[in-house]
Amino acid sequence: MHDGLFNGVPHLVPPISRKVPPISRSAVARVSRPALVCSIFLFFISISALPAQSIQTISPQQCLWHAGDNPAWAAPNLDETDWQPYTRWKVNPSQPRIWVRCHADLSALRGTVHPALQVSMPAAYELYGNGQPIGGAGNLHSGHFSMDTIRSYPAPQSLLAPQTATLAARITYGYPDFSGDVEPSPLTIRAGDREILEALLDAVVLSRIHRFTNYVVYFAIIGILAFVLFGLFLFDRGRRDLLLLSICSLGLAAIYVARYSTVTFAAYPVSVDLAIYTAAAAVVIFSRTWIGFVLAGRRVPLFFWIVIGLDTTRSAVAACCAFLPLSWSLVLAGAVQRTYQASIYANIVCAVSPFVAFWPYTRIRRSMIPIAAVCLAWGAFMTIFFIFGAANFNGRISNLASLLVSAELVVTLCVIVLLMGLLLRDQQRTALERAELAGEMASAREIQQYFIPDKLPSTPGLAIQSVYLPAREVGGDFFQVLPDARDGSTLIVVGDVAGKGLKAGMMSALIVGAIRTASQFTREPGEILALLNQRLQGRGLVTCLAMRINRIGNVELANAGHLPPYLDGNELPVDGSLPLGATPGSTYSAMEFRLLQGESLLLVSDGIVEAQNAHGELFGFERTRQLSTRPAAEIAAAAQDHGQEDDITVLTLTFAPAEVLHA
Repeated sequence: MHDGLFNGVPHLVPPISRKVPPISRSAVARVSRPALVCSIFLFFISISALPAQSIQTISPQQCLWHAGDNPAWAAPNLDETDWQPYTRWKVNPSQPRIWVRCHADLSALRGTVHPALQVSMPAAYELYGNGQPIGGAGNLHSGHFSMDTIRSYPAPQSLLAPQTATLAARITYGYPDFSGDVEPSPLTIRAGDREILEALLDAVVLSRIHRFTNYVVYFAIIGILAFVLFGLFLFDRGRRDLLLLSICSLGLAAIYVARYSTVTFAAYPVSVDLAIYTAAAAVVIFSRTWIGFVLAGRRVPLFFWIVIGLDTTRSAVAACCAFLPLSWSLVLAGAVQRTYQASIYANIVCAVSPFVAFWPYTRIRRSMIPIAAVCLAWGAFMTIFFIFGAANFNGRISNLASLLVSAELVVTLCVIVLLMGLLLRDQQRTALERAELAGEMASAREIQQYFIPDKLPSTPGLAIQSVYLPAREVGGDFFQVLPDARDGSTLIVVGDVAGKGLKAGMMSALIVGAIRTASQFTREPGEILALLNQRLQGRGLVTCLAMRINRIGNVELANAGHLPPYLDGNELPVDGSLPLGATPGSTYSAMEFRLLQGESLLLVSDGIVEAQNAHGELFGFERTRQLSTRPAAEIAAAAQDHGQEDDITVLTLTFAPAEVLHA
């Protein structure tokens, strides 16, 4: 199964398969000097007690092949007239099942202590010797096999007779190579002492471990950073950049963990290998493209989503090949094979995304310049990386492959570490700004408490209860209870500023000050609303209700778009007007009625009726009416438990001819 964009080179394009080359003497020769010395040392230790002997390799020139599946082809005496030389075999998705027959004299193994055959085959197969089964691996029906593709089997004594032996392999290729750059590994058989064969395998595995150790170190660090970044995201859920960098890092780590497991012949199913590799590659191209736009504060253009979607679809189809019936998977395999180069080009397109995300560069904020520079450098390197990968696909580049992959390891790790450091610095600065804002909001709330006190003044003839629950630190609701010692009347004003948060809170403080000022000149509700409307022109919209109650229970009420009050459980038919600040010169007519002893009024803001539960159900007017004769605290608690969405203000007034002090 192929190793990447370059022969033996990992990449970030979703691979369909990665060839596991057979053991050869040249494989050991390619090992670096320390690993080679260690491998030779282990090899000689393993054979020091064995008699002198050699490893016999059955070459492809000794073999023939035939498409199809006929168990009779395992017979030693078979007419091979219509069989073809195995040296001319090439994988063909339309011919997933083939037989390979090899002829060799294995009599030299008769003096071997533990004669064995070692088979290297990245496919499902069964091996026969002179018509008798020897062993096998994988599922011949589905083509599934395990990634430990080099296995040894005891050689029957019948194969060691002084005559030509016939070895036949029944093979199902469920996962042919789709990249087109290298042909898949053919069947390779070696004969010799089992311990020597195993020592040779250990030497090759050791050389591969040494060769790819740097991959493990780099991407183990990246994997650890992925979890650190995810933890930082959980601490601050608004930082999508941390989440995307975490996902990208985890995907990169998964790619190279899967690749390392493959080259060291780890025993796990090829379907798992394919699923991990394709899913991780799709995650990387998705997150690596999106993160640049998130950092730049821009939306990802539709064109990039289309490219990512097409490439992800290709990856999903490739992964499906491992789980569908053989006939279906090979049809899909052919489609994936024809789009392999398009996947490389998709990665090239997505690699240039940082250049689009941060354009125009002259408008990059000063604080974002280091982050933008790192993203642009990463994008430039990955663009070059995939361009050379596309050239290698066409057979034009080979010498720079190893250098580019080594550079990619270093560059990727450096980029992630730098981005993580810069994002942490940015997060620390944001945390300080939020702490300062939280302090300012706390101060604003303290100031607001001066205008909306918890303790109400003494109101002759009225028992008043109030509850004020802002949705945030500072609310936009307001109310005032202003008794007049001259005539014993009480002026009550309730309102709601459009909006939430600090701006609404500052506006409510302005209105409270204006109410207190206006009440020094007039106690008429309609006139007070008219003065407020004039003051609020161009500053926003405010609903407001003002009413004055005298000693004997006479009520004068004017309304500017606010919710009408409830009198003993019934909504009063109050004429409404436009909210304050809507139009200049508005007048507000007042209605009059009388409160009898024991009768109560309920005044609320829209935070009561607009409370909404998890199912989207509003608290509503009917619930408010049913609770309108209950204490203020009970009404507010019921709305808050239902699901508070806005500031909640509740005032209940009960007429009693005796003066009541409120605590």
